[in-house]
Amino acid sequence: MYQHIFDSHAHYNGRDFEDREELLPQLFAGGVCGIMDVASSMRSTRRTVELTARYDHMYSAIGVHPCEVGDMSETDYDLLRELSVLPKVKAIGEIGLDYHWDDVAPEVQKIHFEKQLQLAVELDMPVIIHSREAAQDTYDLLKKYRPRGVVHCYSGSADMAQELVKLGFYIGFTGVITFKNARRAVESAEVIPLDRLLVETDCPYMAPEPHRGSRCDSSMLEFTGARLAQIKGIPAQELFDRTAENARVLFGIEE
Repeated sequence: MYQHIFDSHAHYNGRDFEDREELLPQLFAGGVCGIMDVASSMRSTRRTVELTARYDHMYSAIGVHPCEVGDMSETDYDLLRELSVLPKVKAIGEIGLDYHWDDVAPEVQKIHFEKQLQLAVELDMPVIIHSREAAQDTYDLLKKYRPRGVVHCYSGSADMAQELVKLGFYIGFTGVITFKNARRAVESAEVIPLDRLLVETDCPYMAPEPHRGSRCDSSMLEFTGARLAQIKGIPAQELFDRTAENARVLFGIEE
C-alpha cells in the first residue's frame, strides 16, 4: 500500500458522495495524507467549507466553474472574499474557461474568469484552473494576471504545458493518464519537471483503469500515480512523496 498520497482536486462535497462520512476516514487510514476539496458553484463553495471544517488533512478551494458563472453577482464575490480568510480555505477554484459546453457564452466566462483571477491576486491565494478547448485564451489571461496555481485535469499539448510551467504553474493529472488513448497527457507528463507535477482524482469523475466508468475516489490514485511514475522513470512511492510536497507548497499547507 502506498502512503503519503495527496489528492489535489476532489469533489466530495457533492451528491455523489452521500457515504462520505464512512468513506473519508477509510481513505485517510489507507494512505491518503491530504485532500483538496474543490467548489464549482456558490452552493458547493458553502458545502466544501462546511465539509472540510470537520476533517483534518482536508482543505477547500472556493470559486465558480466557467459553466456556472452566468448568474454570479457582486454579493457572491463579497462572500468569496469573506470565506477566503477561513483557515481551511487554501485556493480560489475551480475557475477558468470551458468552450466545450455552451452553458455560458465565452465573453461572460472571460469576465468572471478575470474577476476571480483578480480576487486571487488581491488575496495572494493560488488558483485552480479549469481549461477545456480554451487553451490559448486561458494562457493569455494567466499570463496577464500572473497568479500562482495549477491547471487541473490537464488536457492540452506538451508545448503549452511547458509554457504554463514557465509561468510558474503546476500541472495536475487525473486517471485519464492511464487510458490507452491518453497520448497527449503522456507527452505532457514526460516534459513536466517533477517539482511541478500534481496528482488528482477530480472524483467522482475520471476513474483510472482498471476502474474506468465507475465512481472515482482518492484510493484510486494508486493507479494514476503508478502510471505517472512509470512515465517519469521513478518508483511510485517517490512520485507520491514528491507530489504531496508540491501540493503542500502550492497551497501553503504546513504539517
